[in-house]
Amino acid sequence: MSETVESLSFKRLKMQCRRGMLELDVLLEPFLSDVYLTLEEEDKQRFTRLLTCEDQELFPWFMQSEVPEDEDHARIVNVILTRVQPENYRA
Repeated sequence: MSETVESLSFKRLKMQCRRGMLELDVLLEPFLSDVYLTLEEEDKQRFTRLLTCEDQELFPWFMQSEVPEDEDHARIVNVILTRVQPENYRA
């Protein structure tokens, strides 16, 4: 039985969500599992592009000590933080 392109793409994203930092794993993996499929196509593309960033870039964004200069990155970081950690999020 062959896998669909969509399921292969999702598996690839799942592998990309496994980062070198536990702090990023606990945000990205649940977001992919619980929220990603409900996103609009533009936000799915933003998420995919976000995963190409290095951990050293992502960490301060998710720890809210820096804001991404790229508007698309800033938007999807905000979406992830509000969806995965809504009680801890400080806008």
